[in-house]
Amino acid sequence: MTEQITGAELLIEALKKNNLKNIYGVVGIPVTDLARMAQRSGMRYFGFRREDSAVNAAAAAGFLTGKPGLALTVSAPGFLNGLVALGEATKNCFPVIMISGSSERHIIDLNQGDYEGLDQYNIAKPFCKAAYRVDRPEDMGLAVARAIRSATTGRPGGVYLDLPADTIGAILDENIDPESTIIKENDFAKLRPAKEEVTRAVDVLKQAKKPLIILGKGASIAHAEDGVREFIETTKIPYLPMSMAKGLLPDDSESCVAAARSLSFSEADVIMLVGARLNWMLSHGNKFNPNAKLIQIDVDPDEIDSNKKIAAPLVGDMNAVFEGLNPAVKEAGIKASQTWLDALKAKKDENFAKMQKRLTTPRSPMGYYGAMRPIKELIRKNPDTYLISEGANTLDIGRNVIDIFKPRHRLDSGTWGVMGVGLGYAIGTAIETGQKVVCVEGDSAFGFDGMEIETICRLHLPVTIVIFNNGGIYNGAEKDPAGSDPAPITLDAKGRYDKLSEAFGGLAYNVTTPEELDKALNEAYESGKPAIINAVIDPTLGKESGHIGNLNPKLGIKH
Repeated sequence: MTEQITGAELLIEALKKNNLKNIYGVVGIPVTDLARMAQRSGMRYFGFRREDSAVNAAAAAGFLTGKPGLALTVSAPGFLNGLVALGEATKNCFPVIMISGSSERHIIDLNQGDYEGLDQYNIAKPFCKAAYRVDRPEDMGLAVARAIRSATTGRPGGVYLDLPADTIGAILDENIDPESTIIKENDFAKLRPAKEEVTRAVDVLKQAKKPLIILGKGASIAHAEDGVREFIETTKIPYLPMSMAKGLLPDDSESCVAAARSLSFSEADVIMLVGARLNWMLSHGNKFNPNAKLIQIDVDPDEIDSNKKIAAPLVGDMNAVFEGLNPAVKEAGIKASQTWLDALKAKKDENFAKMQKRLTTPRSPMGYYGAMRPIKELIRKNPDTYLISEGANTLDIGRNVIDIFKPRHRLDSGTWGVMGVGLGYAIGTAIETGQKVVCVEGDSAFGFDGMEIETICRLHLPVTIVIFNNGGIYNGAEKDPAGSDPAPITLDAKGRYDKLSEAFGGLAYNVTTPEELDKALNEAYESGKPAIINAVIDPTLGKESGHIGNLNPKLGIKH
């Protein structure tokens, strides 16, 4: 530090002290020099084309590492661009801190019309877990400590840190020791369930003839795979993973019943929710056996009884819960019945056969399932690969087809179902892990953040993007009855998205068959270079809104 210490320097020292070293952002007034200073201090700064992608990259970092990812935006419009991603990170329970420069307080508070003037601090509050504004340089260390604590303890989420330009450039009072302002956050004791909670859950499991486990991304965020694996291997209870819980155990595990979802939901008499919320993604529990008893493991007591009565809540840190639960189920001798397991296996085998037929039946033009097959095989052969997925049909079908074998190796749109997350997630994942990433996109979803291909190429990241191009939002076959304009869901089926990669020095492929896709995918993957594969598929394929078309109001319009 220099003799005259600025708020910016104190912020950077506080971040480094807490081992936060990567910043994802977009610079401009008043944070450009802050980014330069951070980079020159030894932190890494990664510049994006839009703020939402930068915040998404930071959110991916939080999901993967358990430490809050850092994002940096400019004031007002830049802040607003990042706010959607901050809100999504909070809904997904990804720990992330969005730092934004902001206008001077005295101008904003009197509504005097500042450049990019906006009361960002108060606007951010409904969209994140916590928000803090720093008005004095000596409070930078405290703000960072509180932001980290808020982002990572209890249910993780997004935190907003508001930095007025005056505070960034303010000089610390010479009578204050700079080191005294920096706080190193320590690990907190794990919240453990009461012994009677564990006993109650075991008693419910003892009564089960058809038990089922639903693994949610909360278990992935908690890095609870060891405890989950021990529990399932001990009890043999079948499990169904939600999309970002895939890989906690390999998807090809005998205990995985994702291919028998409907049967397991309708017949299970005890359902154990492990970091899974009973929100719209599980139809609020309305498709469960109505007589099923529910056990729920969650770090947030507010989640209990949110949609269905929970017979046995286990509130606490996921790893702490299993530290108590695993010995208890061993002592109780709990095992799933072979009759139940055999019934689920029969349904799995039946559905696997149907899936295999879909994957191998030739189609011209190429269909979703045929195009998914090369990606499925690539990840099977290379299980360290990270998969990013977004779109409607592309995401829904890919979730069913592509197996994941390691924890936290799949990221997708998540709880809010927001499109435009893919490339940001891919960039954050490639940087944080150093591994190769395959990003599978619908053509509509790619359009939200497609210019981040320049970021991927500039940073020389090993990201292969496969765009399922059917020329539309859901599909590209709809016509305007009046014949004057493209239909609301229509995009350009002849668009060559691969040329964007070529423009910035990446690899580019245009494919029309599964065989061409397989060749291009493996070539791009092995090269380790940025690449886009434009996979042309039948424009008539694709259901309205994918698997959630039931959420559309019925207006009597023929498609």
